[in-house]
Amino acid sequence: MAYPPEAARLRRADSPHPPEAARLRRATPDDVPVILELIGDLAAYEREPDAVKNTVPVLTEQLFGDNPAIFAHVVEEDDAAGPSRIAGFALWFLNYSTWEGTHGIYLEDLYVRPEARGRGYGKALLQELARTAVERGYARMEWSVLTWNEPSIGFYRSIGAHPLDEWDTFRLTGRSLTEFGTPA
Repeated sequence: MAYPPEAARLRRADSPHPPEAARLRRATPDDVPVILELIGDLAAYEREPDAVKNTVPVLTEQLFGDNPAIFAHVVEEDDAAGPSRIAGFALWFLNYSTWEGTHGIYLEDLYVRPEARGRGYGKALLQELARTAVERGYARMEWSVLTWNEPSIGFYRSIGAHPLDEWDTFRLTGRSLTEFGTPA
């Protein structure tokens, strides 16, 4: 499903590409291989090129199975030299605020191909999630960013997002998770 109002805002006015050359839409099962490819590109950018263990069948089931718990949007741009191509994606899920008594959106991944950056795709994807949150009465949007990723931090601050300075993220994974989660 295309969202024409958002598509018109995808590119900067000074971009050499016309606004109609890009569309923001919900991901489809056919998009999963490309989304997984972009997840791999993101992992490489985040200096973890071998960390992705996800597969097309697993991601397809999680996004489009009987009870999906994750969701994705893509920006697709037309290519004069060939078929349209996914230029970026946002993958997200619901979280919950016990204090607010409502859901929020947790953005797991936001990625735009390096050659497609500067065209407003990342902003358009974030705006779509914000629109979804507002429309559904959710209290917030949250995500994590690596402390060294200054371009992203600057971008997030420019849209009004702020870091939660008094909070640290904790993670239990691998052997520690197995040991802690296995009854003695």
